[in-house]
Amino acid sequence: MAEKPGEKKRKALLQKMQKSRGYMLPPWVYLSEKDPDFMEAYNNLYERALTDGKALPAKIREFIAIGILAYRGLEDAVYLHCKRALRLGATQQEILEAIESAMVPGGGPTLAVGLRALAKIEEEEKAGK
Repeated sequence: MAEKPGEKKRKALLQKMQKSRGYMLPPWVYLSEKDPDFMEAYNNLYERALTDGKALPAKIREFIAIGILAYRGLEDAVYLHCKRALRLGATQQEILEAIESAMVPGGGPTLAVGLRALAKIEEEEKAGK
């Protein structure tokens, strides 16, 4: 059976996203099937915002994303971005301090969301995952 037009390009985009992020969310796969051009545009914006910039390295940009996601209460997203920050060379102490900094404008719930995500990573490390 022949591939649909654009299928090779769609698969390459998903592989690129997986490699860059270290994870792939099901909604992204769905969107890539329904509107691959939009998914590509979204990915270009994501890469522009969360890779090395002119002044801020990618791990610092991840700290910013972690703080905002924690404020929004998105614990799963905080976890994924913490994992990505670690892959980019961040230490758990740096992530902890980023989460602590987000608490000042974001309040206690922001701190709790960030700490739960970071604690999950530490538990996984202890369990050898």
